[in-house]
Amino acid sequence: MSNYGELTPVQREELLCEELKTFKKLKKKCISVDMTRGRPSKEQLEIAMPMLKEAGGYNYITEAGDARNYGELAGIKSARELFAELFEVKSDEVIVFDGSSLDIMYNLVQFAMQFGVLGGVPWNKLEKVKFICPAPGYDRHFSICENFGIEMITVPMKEDGPDMNLVELLVSNDESVKGMWCVPKYSNPTGAVYSDKTVARIANLKPAAKDFRVFWDNAYMVHGLYANDDKLKNIFDLTKKTDNANMVYELASTSKITFAGSGVAALATSAENVADLLKKMFFKQINPNKVNQVMHVNFLKNKDNVKRIMSLHADILRPKFELLETRLKDAFGDCQEVKWSTPKGGYFVSLDVKECAKRVVALAAEAGVKFTAAGSTYPYMQDDSDSNIRIAPSVPSLAEMDFAIDVLVCAIKIALFEKR
Repeated sequence: MSNYGELTPVQREELLCEELKTFKKLKKKCISVDMTRGRPSKEQLEIAMPMLKEAGGYNYITEAGDARNYGELAGIKSARELFAELFEVKSDEVIVFDGSSLDIMYNLVQFAMQFGVLGGVPWNKLEKVKFICPAPGYDRHFSICENFGIEMITVPMKEDGPDMNLVELLVSNDESVKGMWCVPKYSNPTGAVYSDKTVARIANLKPAAKDFRVFWDNAYMVHGLYANDDKLKNIFDLTKKTDNANMVYELASTSKITFAGSGVAALATSAENVADLLKKMFFKQINPNKVNQVMHVNFLKNKDNVKRIMSLHADILRPKFELLETRLKDAFGDCQEVKWSTPKGGYFVSLDVKECAKRVVALAAEAGVKFTAAGSTYPYMQDDSDSNIRIAPSVPSLAEMDFAIDVLVCAIKIALFEKR
Protein backbone atom coordinates (compact mmCIF):
# COMPACT_ATOMS: atom_id res chain seq x y z
CA MET A 1 0.00 0.00 0.00
CA SER A 2 1.22 3.51 -0.79
CA ASN A 3 1.81 6.11 1.92
CA TYR A 4 -1.38 6.61 3.88
CA GLY A 5 -0.92 10.37 3.86
CA GLU A 6 -1.39 10.38 0.10
CA LEU A 7 -4.93 8.97 0.29
CA THR A 8 -7.92 11.23 -0.07
CA PRO A 9 -10.29 11.62 2.90
CA VAL A 10 -12.89 9.53 1.08
CA GLN A 11 -10.39 6.74 0.37
CA ARG A 12 -9.28 6.71 4.00
CA GLU A 13 -12.86 6.52 5.24
CA GLU A 14 -13.66 3.61 2.91
CA LEU A 15 -10.53 1.71 3.88
CA LEU A 16 -11.14 2.37 7.57
CA CYS A 17 -14.62 0.84 7.29
CA GLU A 18 -13.15 -2.23 5.58
CA GLU A 19 -10.49 -2.68 8.28
CA LEU A 20 -13.06 -2.25 11.08
CA LYS A 21 -15.08 -5.09 9.56
CA THR A 22 -11.96 -7.25 9.37
CA PHE A 23 -11.09 -6.36 12.95
CA LYS A 24 -14.56 -7.40 14.12
CA LYS A 25 -14.11 -10.81 12.47
CA LEU A 26 -10.70 -11.26 14.09
CA LYS A 27 -12.13 -10.48 17.52
CA LYS A 28 -14.82 -13.12 17.07
CA LYS A 29 -12.14 -15.82 16.74
CA CYS A 30 -11.44 -15.43 20.49
CA ILE A 31 -7.77 -16.42 20.14
CA SER A 32 -5.26 -15.25 22.75
CA VAL A 33 -1.60 -14.69 21.87
CA ASP A 34 0.92 -13.30 24.37
CA MET A 35 3.87 -11.51 22.77
CA THR A 36 4.72 -9.29 25.74
CA ARG A 37 8.13 -10.70 26.66
CA GLY A 38 11.00 -12.56 25.04
CA ARG A 39 10.47 -15.99 26.54
CA PRO A 40 11.62 -19.34 25.18
CA SER A 41 8.86 -21.46 23.72
CA LYS A 42 7.97 -24.91 25.08
CA GLU A 43 9.84 -26.49 22.14
CA GLN A 44 12.98 -24.59 23.09
CA LEU A 45 12.73 -25.53 26.75
CA GLU A 46 12.50 -29.20 25.76
CA ILE A 47 16.00 -28.98 24.27
CA ALA A 48 17.55 -28.86 27.75
CA MET A 49 15.48 -31.67 29.30
CA PRO A 50 18.30 -34.25 28.86
CA MET A 51 20.26 -32.23 31.43
CA LEU A 52 17.67 -33.04 34.07
CA LYS A 53 17.26 -36.66 32.99
CA GLU A 54 21.00 -37.31 33.28
CA ALA A 55 21.57 -35.24 36.42
CA GLY A 56 21.74 -38.25 38.71
CA GLY A 57 24.77 -39.57 36.86
CA TYR A 58 26.89 -36.40 36.96
CA ASN A 59 30.04 -36.23 39.07
CA TYR A 60 29.50 -33.56 41.74
CA ILE A 61 33.01 -33.82 43.18
CA THR A 62 35.03 -30.85 41.94
CA GLU A 63 38.66 -29.83 42.46
CA ALA A 64 37.53 -27.77 45.46
CA GLY A 65 35.45 -30.53 47.01
CA ASP A 66 31.82 -31.65 46.94
CA ALA A 67 29.62 -29.28 44.93
CA ARG A 68 26.66 -30.39 47.02
CA ASN A 69 28.24 -28.76 50.06
CA TYR A 70 29.28 -25.24 51.08
CA GLY A 71 32.06 -23.20 49.49
CA GLU A 72 33.24 -21.58 46.24
CA LEU A 73 31.52 -18.21 46.48
CA ALA A 74 32.60 -17.27 42.94
CA GLY A 75 31.17 -20.48 41.48
CA ILE A 76 32.78 -23.79 40.60
CA LYS A 77 35.95 -23.66 38.55
CA SER A 78 34.52 -25.48 35.52
CA ALA A 79 31.56 -23.07 35.32
CA ARG A 80 33.89 -20.07 35.53
CA GLU A 81 36.02 -21.61 32.77
CA LEU A 82 32.98 -22.23 30.57
CA PHE A 83 31.78 -18.65 30.83
CA ALA A 84 35.34 -17.38 30.43
CA GLU A 85 35.43 -19.17 27.09
CA LEU A 86 32.11 -17.60 26.08
CA PHE A 87 33.13 -14.13 27.27
CA GLU A 88 36.68 -14.55 25.88
CA VAL A 89 38.31 -13.54 29.17
CA LYS A 90 40.28 -15.29 31.94
CA SER A 91 38.40 -17.49 34.40
CA ASP A 92 39.57 -15.41 37.38
CA GLU A 93 37.72 -12.49 35.76
CA VAL A 94 34.40 -14.35 36.01
CA ILE A 95 31.89 -14.90 38.81
CA VAL A 96 29.09 -17.42 38.23
CA PHE A 97 25.79 -16.75 39.97
CA ASP A 98 22.32 -18.25 40.21
CA GLY A 99 19.30 -17.48 38.08
CA SER A 100 19.42 -14.44 35.87
CA SER A 101 21.69 -11.62 34.78
CA LEU A 102 18.96 -9.17 35.83
CA ASP A 103 19.56 -10.22 39.43
CA ILE A 104 23.30 -9.55 39.04
CA MET A 105 22.68 -6.10 37.55
CA TYR A 106 20.32 -5.21 40.37
CA ASN A 107 22.89 -6.33 42.96
CA LEU A 108 25.67 -4.37 41.26
CA VAL A 109 23.61 -1.19 41.41
CA GLN A 110 22.53 -1.90 44.98
CA PHE A 111 26.14 -2.50 46.09
CA ALA A 112 27.21 0.75 44.43
CA MET A 113 24.37 2.64 46.09
CA GLN A 114 25.07 1.24 49.57
CA PHE A 115 28.82 0.73 49.60
CA GLY A 116 30.30 2.58 46.64
CA VAL A 117 32.50 1.21 43.88
CA LEU A 118 36.07 0.13 44.71
CA GLY A 119 36.11 2.18 47.90
CA GLY A 120 34.41 5.21 46.37
CA VAL A 121 31.61 7.24 47.92
CA PRO A 122 28.33 5.28 48.13
CA TRP A 123 26.04 6.58 45.43
CA ASN A 124 23.17 7.08 47.85
CA LYS A 125 25.30 9.71 49.62
CA LEU A 126 25.49 11.78 46.46
CA GLU A 127 23.08 14.55 45.54
CA LYS A 128 22.32 13.00 42.18
CA VAL A 129 23.13 9.81 40.25
CA LYS A 130 22.47 9.53 36.51
CA PHE A 131 22.56 6.65 34.02
CA ILE A 132 22.75 6.85 30.23
CA CYS A 133 19.92 4.84 28.70
CA PRO A 134 20.01 4.11 24.96
CA ALA A 135 16.44 3.98 23.65
CA PRO A 136 14.54 2.17 22.42
CA GLY A 137 15.99 -0.12 25.06
CA TYR A 138 15.36 -2.79 27.69
CA ASP A 139 12.56 -1.85 30.07
CA ARG A 140 14.06 -3.82 32.97
CA HIS A 141 17.17 -1.63 32.89
CA PHE A 142 14.97 1.40 33.27
CA SER A 143 13.03 -0.24 36.12
CA ILE A 144 16.24 -0.75 38.10
CA CYS A 145 17.04 2.94 37.77
CA GLU A 146 13.56 3.98 38.81
CA ASN A 147 13.67 1.69 41.83
CA PHE A 148 16.86 3.35 43.11
CA GLY A 149 15.88 6.88 42.16
CA ILE A 150 18.58 7.11 39.50
CA GLU A 151 17.94 9.81 36.90
CA MET A 152 17.82 8.43 33.38
CA ILE A 153 19.22 10.27 30.36
CA THR A 154 17.77 9.05 27.09
CA VAL A 155 20.26 8.65 24.23
CA PRO A 156 19.03 7.63 20.76
CA MET A 157 19.86 4.13 19.54
CA LYS A 158 21.24 3.99 16.01
CA GLU A 159 21.83 1.02 13.73
CA ASP A 160 25.39 0.57 15.05
CA GLY A 161 24.73 1.35 18.73
CA PRO A 162 23.98 4.41 20.84
CA ASP A 163 24.66 7.96 19.65
CA MET A 164 28.29 8.07 20.76
CA ASN A 165 28.75 11.79 20.19
CA LEU A 166 26.12 12.43 22.83
CA VAL A 167 27.39 9.65 25.12
CA GLU A 168 30.95 11.00 25.07
CA LEU A 169 29.71 14.51 25.80
CA LEU A 170 27.56 13.41 28.74
CA VAL A 171 30.13 11.08 30.29
CA SER A 172 33.08 13.45 30.06
CA ASN A 173 31.31 16.55 31.38
CA ASP A 174 29.12 15.33 34.23
CA GLU A 175 30.52 13.57 37.29
CA SER A 176 27.02 12.54 38.37
CA VAL A 177 26.79 10.23 35.33
CA LYS A 178 27.71 6.94 36.97
CA GLY A 179 26.50 4.29 34.57
CA MET A 180 25.41 3.30 31.09
CA TRP A 181 23.18 0.45 30.00
CA CYS A 182 24.13 -1.50 26.87
CA VAL A 183 22.74 -4.56 25.10
CA PRO A 184 25.56 -4.70 22.55
CA LYS A 185 24.53 -7.70 20.47
CA TYR A 186 21.01 -8.09 19.05
CA SER A 187 19.95 -5.19 21.21
CA ASN A 188 16.58 -5.28 22.93
CA PRO A 189 14.36 -4.40 21.06
CA THR A 190 15.98 -3.20 17.81
CA GLY A 191 18.27 -6.16 17.20
CA ALA A 192 21.18 -3.81 16.52
CA VAL A 193 24.75 -5.06 16.88
CA TYR A 194 27.28 -2.50 18.10
CA SER A 195 29.88 -1.81 15.44
CA ASP A 196 33.61 -2.19 16.12
CA LYS A 197 33.88 1.59 16.07
CA THR A 198 31.11 1.99 18.66
CA VAL A 199 32.67 -0.63 20.96
CA ALA A 200 36.04 1.10 20.65
CA ARG A 201 34.54 4.50 21.49
CA ILE A 202 32.83 3.06 24.56
CA ALA A 203 36.06 1.38 25.69
CA ASN A 204 37.91 4.69 25.31
CA LEU A 205 35.41 6.89 27.14
CA LYS A 206 36.91 9.50 29.44
CA PRO A 207 34.37 9.63 32.26
CA ALA A 208 34.39 12.52 34.70
CA ALA A 209 33.29 10.03 37.37
CA LYS A 210 36.06 7.63 38.38
CA ASP A 211 33.41 5.12 39.47
CA PHE A 212 31.54 5.20 36.14
CA ARG A 213 30.48 1.73 35.00
CA VAL A 214 29.26 0.31 31.68
CA PHE A 215 26.70 -2.47 32.18
CA TRP A 216 27.47 -4.61 29.11
CA ASP A 217 24.35 -6.79 29.13
CA ASN A 218 25.39 -9.35 26.53
CA ALA A 219 22.21 -11.40 26.93
CA TYR A 220 22.12 -12.53 23.29
CA MET A 221 25.79 -13.23 22.65
CA VAL A 222 25.08 -16.76 21.32
CA HIS A 223 21.55 -16.15 20.05
CA GLY A 224 22.02 -15.74 16.32
CA LEU A 225 19.27 -16.90 13.97
CA TYR A 226 21.64 -17.81 11.15
CA ALA A 227 24.88 -19.73 10.73
CA ASN A 228 26.81 -16.56 9.85
CA ASP A 229 26.45 -15.18 13.37
CA ASP A 230 27.27 -11.50 13.85
CA LYS A 231 30.58 -10.79 15.58
CA LEU A 232 30.86 -8.38 18.50
CA LYS A 233 34.25 -6.93 19.31
CA ASN A 234 35.62 -7.94 22.73
CA ILE A 235 35.43 -4.76 24.78
CA PHE A 236 37.89 -6.05 27.38
CA ASP A 237 40.63 -6.34 24.76
CA LEU A 238 40.23 -2.59 24.32
CA THR A 239 39.70 -1.40 27.90
CA LYS A 240 42.84 -3.19 29.10
CA LYS A 241 44.85 -0.86 26.86
CA THR A 242 43.32 2.22 28.50
CA ASP A 243 42.73 3.63 31.98
CA ASN A 244 39.30 1.95 31.90
CA ALA A 245 40.32 -1.58 32.92
CA ASN A 246 37.69 -1.59 35.70
CA MET A 247 34.94 0.21 33.79
CA VAL A 248 32.94 -2.70 32.29
CA TYR A 249 30.61 -5.27 33.82
CA GLU A 250 29.69 -7.88 31.19
CA LEU A 251 26.70 -10.08 31.95
CA ALA A 252 24.98 -13.12 30.48
CA SER A 253 22.93 -16.10 31.55
CA THR A 254 21.57 -19.42 30.33
CA SER A 255 17.95 -18.27 30.71
CA LYS A 256 17.38 -18.57 26.96
CA ILE A 257 19.76 -21.49 26.54
CA THR A 258 18.44 -23.96 29.14
CA PHE A 259 15.63 -22.89 31.49
CA ALA A 260 14.40 -19.33 31.98
CA GLY A 261 15.18 -18.15 35.52
CA SER A 262 16.39 -21.62 36.54
CA GLY A 263 19.76 -21.61 34.85
CA VAL A 264 23.02 -19.94 35.79
CA ALA A 265 24.21 -16.39 35.20
CA ALA A 266 27.68 -14.90 35.03
CA LEU A 267 29.59 -11.65 35.32
CA ALA A 268 32.88 -10.87 33.58
CA THR A 269 34.90 -7.91 34.79
CA SER A 270 38.39 -6.97 35.93
CA ALA A 271 40.14 -9.04 38.61
CA GLU A 272 40.07 -5.97 40.85
CA ASN A 273 36.29 -5.67 40.47
CA VAL A 274 35.90 -9.41 41.09
CA ALA A 275 37.81 -9.16 44.37
CA ASP A 276 35.78 -6.15 45.48
CA LEU A 277 32.46 -7.81 44.65
CA LEU A 278 33.36 -11.06 46.40
CA LYS A 279 34.09 -9.10 49.57
CA LYS A 280 30.59 -7.61 49.40
CA MET A 281 28.96 -10.94 48.50
CA PHE A 282 30.62 -12.64 51.48
CA PHE A 283 28.00 -11.12 53.76
CA LYS A 284 25.12 -12.02 51.44
CA GLN A 285 25.59 -15.73 50.74
CA ILE A 286 27.95 -18.65 51.27
CA ASN A 287 27.84 -19.97 47.73
CA PRO A 288 25.63 -20.17 44.64
CA ASN A 289 23.71 -23.28 43.57
CA LYS A 290 26.73 -25.34 42.61
CA VAL A 291 24.66 -28.46 41.92
CA ASN A 292 22.95 -26.52 39.13
CA GLN A 293 26.32 -25.31 37.90
CA VAL A 294 27.62 -28.90 37.66
CA MET A 295 24.51 -29.87 35.71
CA HIS A 296 24.92 -26.97 33.30
CA VAL A 297 28.62 -27.57 32.72
CA ASN A 298 27.95 -31.23 31.95
CA PHE A 299 25.19 -30.32 29.51
CA LEU A 300 26.72 -27.24 27.84
CA LYS A 301 30.32 -28.56 27.91
CA ASN A 302 32.08 -25.84 25.88
CA LYS A 303 31.59 -22.98 23.44
CA ASP A 304 31.28 -25.23 20.37
CA ASN A 305 28.60 -27.34 22.02
CA VAL A 306 26.74 -24.21 23.13
CA LYS A 307 26.73 -23.10 19.49
CA ARG A 308 25.31 -26.49 18.49
CA ILE A 309 22.55 -26.20 21.09
CA MET A 310 21.76 -22.65 20.01
CA SER A 311 21.46 -23.75 16.39
CA LEU A 312 18.54 -25.93 17.54
CA HIS A 313 16.97 -22.87 19.15
CA ALA A 314 17.55 -20.87 15.97
CA ASP A 315 15.75 -23.51 13.89
CA ILE A 316 12.66 -22.98 16.07
CA LEU A 317 12.84 -19.19 16.18
CA ARG A 318 13.89 -18.36 12.63
CA PRO A 319 10.59 -19.24 10.87
CA LYS A 320 8.68 -16.97 13.26
CA PHE A 321 10.92 -13.99 12.59
CA GLU A 322 10.84 -14.65 8.86
CA LEU A 323 7.04 -14.94 8.85
CA LEU A 324 6.75 -11.60 10.64
CA GLU A 325 9.18 -9.97 8.20
CA THR A 326 7.35 -11.35 5.15
CA ARG A 327 3.91 -10.32 6.36
CA LEU A 328 4.98 -6.81 7.40
CA LYS A 329 6.75 -6.33 4.08
CA ASP A 330 3.67 -7.45 2.18
CA ALA A 331 1.44 -5.06 4.11
CA PHE A 332 3.70 -2.04 4.54
CA GLY A 333 6.70 -2.52 2.27
CA ASP A 334 6.24 0.82 0.50
CA CYS A 335 4.68 2.71 3.41
CA GLN A 336 6.89 5.40 4.94
CA GLU A 337 4.77 5.55 8.08
CA VAL A 338 5.57 2.00 9.22
CA LYS A 339 9.14 0.85 9.84
CA TRP A 340 10.58 -2.20 11.57
CA SER A 341 13.92 -3.82 12.32
CA THR A 342 15.12 -7.03 10.69
CA PRO A 343 17.40 -8.59 13.31
CA LYS A 344 19.66 -11.55 12.63
CA GLY A 345 19.38 -12.74 16.21
CA GLY A 346 17.99 -12.08 19.65
CA TYR A 347 14.36 -12.20 20.68
CA PHE A 348 12.70 -9.03 19.41
CA VAL A 349 11.60 -6.96 16.46
CA SER A 350 11.27 -3.20 16.92
CA LEU A 351 8.25 -1.72 15.12
CA ASP A 352 7.68 2.02 14.63
CA VAL A 353 4.28 3.46 13.74
CA LYS A 354 4.53 7.20 14.27
CA GLU A 355 2.04 8.69 16.73
CA CYS A 356 0.07 5.43 16.79
CA ALA A 357 1.84 2.97 19.09
CA LYS A 358 -0.54 3.21 22.03
CA ARG A 359 -3.57 2.90 19.79
CA VAL A 360 -2.13 -0.10 17.95
CA VAL A 361 -1.29 -1.92 21.19
CA ALA A 362 -4.73 -1.19 22.62
CA LEU A 363 -6.51 -2.41 19.49
CA ALA A 364 -4.42 -5.59 19.37
CA ALA A 365 -5.27 -6.32 23.00
CA GLU A 366 -8.99 -6.01 22.17
CA ALA A 367 -8.53 -8.79 19.63
CA GLY A 368 -6.58 -11.02 22.04
CA VAL A 369 -2.99 -10.19 21.04
CA LYS A 370 -0.86 -8.72 23.83
CA PHE A 371 2.28 -6.67 23.31
CA THR A 372 4.47 -4.91 25.86
CA ALA A 373 2.88 -1.57 26.77
CA ALA A 374 3.70 1.20 24.29
CA GLY A 375 6.40 3.44 25.73
CA SER A 376 8.05 0.62 27.72
CA THR A 377 11.18 0.78 25.58
CA TYR A 378 11.87 4.34 26.77
CA PRO A 379 12.89 5.69 30.20
CA TYR A 380 9.89 6.82 32.25
CA MET A 381 7.64 5.31 29.50
CA GLN A 382 8.21 8.54 27.56
CA ASP A 383 8.22 7.76 23.86
CA ASP A 384 7.66 11.33 22.69
CA SER A 385 6.65 10.29 19.18
CA ASP A 386 4.38 7.47 20.45
CA SER A 387 5.96 5.22 17.82
CA ASN A 388 7.75 2.19 19.20
CA ILE A 389 6.26 -1.25 19.77
CA ARG A 390 8.39 -4.20 20.90
CA ILE A 391 7.37 -7.49 19.30
CA ALA A 392 8.46 -10.79 20.85
CA PRO A 393 7.82 -13.63 18.34
CA SER A 394 9.37 -16.46 20.37
CA VAL A 395 6.47 -18.07 22.28
CA PRO A 396 3.56 -18.35 19.79
CA SER A 397 3.31 -21.21 17.31
CA LEU A 398 3.45 -20.35 13.61
CA ALA A 399 -0.35 -20.61 13.44
CA GLU A 400 -0.71 -18.28 16.41
CA MET A 401 1.85 -15.95 14.86
CA ASP A 402 -0.17 -15.83 11.67
CA PHE A 403 -3.26 -14.76 13.60
CA ALA A 404 -1.30 -12.26 15.70
CA ILE A 405 0.13 -10.66 12.55
CA ASP A 406 -3.37 -10.45 11.03
CA VAL A 407 -4.42 -8.53 14.14
CA LEU A 408 -1.29 -6.37 14.17
CA VAL A 409 -1.59 -5.40 10.50
CA CYS A 410 -5.28 -4.60 10.89
CA ALA A 411 -4.65 -2.57 14.06
CA ILE A 412 -1.92 -0.55 12.36
CA LYS A 413 -4.13 0.26 9.39
CA ILE A 414 -7.02 1.31 11.63
CA ALA A 415 -4.73 3.52 13.72
CA LEU A 416 -3.23 5.16 10.63
CA PHE A 417 -6.61 5.81 9.03
CA GLU A 418 -7.97 7.21 12.29
CA LYS A 419 -4.96 9.48 12.71
CA ARG A 420 -5.55 11.04 9.32
